[in-house]
Amino acid sequence: MPEHGDPILLPPAELADATRRAEALIPTPYGTFRMLAYAGDAEDYTPHLALVHPDMDPSGEVIVRLHSECITGDLFGSKRCDCGEQLDRAMKVAAAGRGIVVYLRQEGRGIGIINKLKAYQLQDQGMDTIEANLHLGLEVDARHYGIAQGILQDLGIGKIQLLTNNPLKVDSFDDGPIEVVRRLPIIVDPGKENLQYLRTKALDMGHWLG
Repeated sequence: MPEHGDPILLPPAELADATRRAEALIPTPYGTFRMLAYAGDAEDYTPHLALVHPDMDPSGEVIVRLHSECITGDLFGSKRCDCGEQLDRAMKVAAAGRGIVVYLRQEGRGIGIINKLKAYQLQDQGMDTIEANLHLGLEVDARHYGIAQGILQDLGIGKIQLLTNNPLKVDSFDDGPIEVVRRLPIIVDPGKENLQYLRTKALDMGHWLG
């Protein structure tokens, strides 16, 4: 059983679950990307997604962002976290650097939107993000990244520049098929609504936030 905060690493067999089910060109405010959907089940309502720059060169060191779904931040612009701003920054970097954004459907660091809203209520009562998850009997970080490695393999990628502040994302590639050549920071300015959240990520979860 992983300690709280440790990534849940999938066994190598699970990498095969990254099955490409559909793809199309998607024009975005950042430029046109190929959007590819990956799922074990062809009828999966919430597949993982890869937004791939059309000129991405899989033989090079590809800029990659692994972004876990955050409905509140990504879709509704919530200021309680930095997720929406990180996604915006990642899309700009991927567009400029011919990279990839892998959008992983693991809402709320893997606890789901319902539990995330419950955790927010506890945070409003004075708990931090770690304490709230533990109070609910949940992992602090229940995400896994095996599927992301499978997606990168499907795209023929062997070396990446990983756009992240999270040491667990870097560590999740240890002994795997994808080499992290370097880490690229993705820092956004804190606001009054997420300052404590970012402090907890930096001080208690080890995120590199400067």
